[in-house]
Amino acid sequence: MLKLEKRPSPSQFWSRATPVLAVVLTMIAGGVMFAVLGKDPLVAIRTIFWDPLFGEFAWYLRGQLLVKAGPLILIAVGLSLGFRAGIWNIGAEGQYIMGAICGAAVGLAVYPTDNRLIFPLMVVAGAFGGWAWAMIPAILKTKFNTNEILVSLMLVYVAQTVLAMASTGFLRNPEGAGFPGSRNFSSYPAAANPELIAGSGLHWGGVAALGVVVAGYVLLQRHILGFHIKLSGQAPRAARFAGVSPPKLTVLCMGIAGALAGMAGLFEVTGPAGQISIDFNVGYGFTAIIVAFLGRLNPVGILLAGLLMALTYIGGEMASTNLGLPSAAIQAFQGMLLFFLLACDVLTNFRIRLAKREAV
Repeated sequence: MLKLEKRPSPSQFWSRATPVLAVVLTMIAGGVMFAVLGKDPLVAIRTIFWDPLFGEFAWYLRGQLLVKAGPLILIAVGLSLGFRAGIWNIGAEGQYIMGAICGAAVGLAVYPTDNRLIFPLMVVAGAFGGWAWAMIPAILKTKFNTNEILVSLMLVYVAQTVLAMASTGFLRNPEGAGFPGSRNFSSYPAAANPELIAGSGLHWGGVAALGVVVAGYVLLQRHILGFHIKLSGQAPRAARFAGVSPPKLTVLCMGIAGALAGMAGLFEVTGPAGQISIDFNVGYGFTAIIVAFLGRLNPVGILLAGLLMALTYIGGEMASTNLGLPSAAIQAFQGMLLFFLLACDVLTNFRIRLAKREAV
């Protein structure tokens, strides 16, 4: 019989190898799922992973990787700080939505003013909106010892309700003939987030994501705060003896994650999405959890994981269009990645041994 034996210390080899193994197992299991749906698994896998990079329209789709990966990387880096410290913020989707609403509200409040300061103010407002929404579970955790997982998750549904109210009420386009949705930011240059390089897909959200990766790496590797974050997650009692305050660390990590998620929402609503609408949120906040763990909670790893997950988004859309795969199958395929990552991660702390079955 097989037996799991605790390793004396975590395996560095398996810590680096499990993301690769998880991707391979996801491809295999996904291929089986596509075959059950009546599609050629090899063609489906090639469409998702190969065609966006080397296919007929690769020159355009490569640029779209930056568009899709930007919000995932921003949110995942913020979440990774809390996850390292043992603070489980599962509500980044709600913080993403509230950041978009607050940032958009600032821009629409001064429409049609043409001023270069409008977009920077919108970015600040977006970060503030996400930060304020993250403070609700943070304060409840520190003051009343509530479970931040449940509170942050439930607030996602509250944020979705606020989004519907904004789309049909206080942010609705007065010239939209009664249809839900705000003004389109592409027709409001002072508040728009256009491509920085034509045809590249790169906008300020991509630049911010790259900057956050660098800042996150420096914070974790070179700053005392990064040391406190890692120490709190690995040895909470030792962290308290070292003078780390768990309540302050909770508020700080939740606040950073919320602010980055809010910024991601603002960059998305002023760029690719173009407006506040009922279906604005597309699950970036939840997908970023997969990205954070796939990147081993390391900013550089998150950058690579974000690009990989963006590839599954773009390739999944191509597979849905060209092969007729249902969108639910693509979402299940992305979910398999987290499932296999968590399953393979057991090998980091345990080794598999053959043991004789004991007689009753």
